[in-house]
Amino acid sequence: MAYILGDRQTRTFFPLSVEEYVSESDPVRVYDAFVENLEMKGLGIIINDSQVGAPPYDPVTMLKLLVYGYSYGVRSSRKLERACHHNLSFIWLVGGLKPDYKTISEFRRNNRKSLKKVLNQCGRLCMKLGLIDGNVLFVDGSKIRANASLDNSWSQERCEKYLEKLDEKIEELLSACDQIDKSEEGELSLVKLREELLGKEKLQKKVKGILAELEEREVKSLNIVDRESVNSKGRQGTHANYNAQVVADGKAGLIVNTDVISQSNDTNQFSGQIKKAEAALGKETDTACSDAGFWQLDDLEKISSRGTQVVVPSRKQASHKDIGRFDKENFKYEEEADEYVCPEGNRLRFNRIVEKDRCREYIMKSSKMCRKCKHYGECTKSRLGRRINRLFTEELKNKLEKVYVSEEGQRIYRMRKARVELPFGYIKKDLGVDHFLLRGLEGVNGEMGLLATSFNLKRMMNLLGISALLDFLRGNRTALNEECRA
Repeated sequence: MAYILGDRQTRTFFPLSVEEYVSESDPVRVYDAFVENLEMKGLGIIINDSQVGAPPYDPVTMLKLLVYGYSYGVRSSRKLERACHHNLSFIWLVGGLKPDYKTISEFRRNNRKSLKKVLNQCGRLCMKLGLIDGNVLFVDGSKIRANASLDNSWSQERCEKYLEKLDEKIEELLSACDQIDKSEEGELSLVKLREELLGKEKLQKKVKGILAELEEREVKSLNIVDRESVNSKGRQGTHANYNAQVVADGKAGLIVNTDVISQSNDTNQFSGQIKKAEAALGKETDTACSDAGFWQLDDLEKISSRGTQVVVPSRKQASHKDIGRFDKENFKYEEEADEYVCPEGNRLRFNRIVEKDRCREYIMKSSKMCRKCKHYGECTKSRLGRRINRLFTEELKNKLEKVYVSEEGQRIYRMRKARVELPFGYIKKDLGVDHFLLRGLEGVNGEMGLLATSFNLKRMMNLLGISALLDFLRGNRTALNEECRA
């Protein structure tokens, strides 16, 4: 016969127990042992064996289902329900239970805060295994789409235009109602018109409420489906998004902390994310690193001022543009005189403080010097002469730029992609996560906690091997639970 064909009538001996469905070295056993090690009270999940009424599904089993499902890109509650019927590893994991999609969805929705805390306990486990040391931390952010359409976003301009059209329509309907009332005919038409008028008035009230909320929250746009999402532009266009922040450890690239924020960029996030990761570790890091998207000197100073080495390129360094002959870098600053000296030897003195830009302005002592200079037109075209702004944090800026270009700074920065960009690649490409399923910051933070935990578990299995990790989890269950309680 030319092909190998299957035979559905072939008689086989199926394993007598569910326990025999998977081998001893199957990865699903790691996920099972990991969740068994979690301290449920620390997660905020209450186990009550004496409750009355119809018994619910075991919370530990439901958590196992979510952690394992997310680790293999099965996130939909309907797909998880289907897996409990047809996938042997899922059947083994839940012990043959078959929760429906509503039960799964409700458990996930009711335990959003708990799902985020799973990562914290996973981090402590990694520290106990020696896979996280907290000496070098890398932070990065990436946009993930919200579970909301851009069509549901309202701006002040859209609200005002919509209200204007509604006012016109309501006036037309009122006029039509008056005409029918006068003619005393068409009772059925009058009922329909009044129903339509009522609908338009309700819609008008709703739009006015959105407009008032926009003014109260002082935001440019508001998505009425997921009010905590923000409209931002990415590689696939403009969408309602969230900004997922990840802090990874430098030793093996394991995730220490995640945080999802309602912000379209990474500005002012560096210090906050590093401190949250340090709180999870219980120690301050020696070195913190990120890309130029986090470059905001006032924020970086909060970490640098305490003695932590900060490796972050300025936006100019990240652009890789050559320093021009008449760029600010070629003007020498003399601290004692508080003056700048231009490449031609002319001096610029302090002129004023620009509070808006948080800088000090320096100008030529005489504008004639610039106009007479052979480089006039190239260095500056202003008739008032060359001006230079010196930031209040100029010394910190120079210090951080020197750290970045140093040999040690370059070595650490080269590690960044392999440490903190790898998790996003795994989550978006391997797991196929292009959007969140839950809505609101609490929900998306819970999902991000599960996704980060799945990355850590996969990485731990690759580093230690399934058998070694299983032996550790089974042999240290009591000690790990006590540590989580502490």
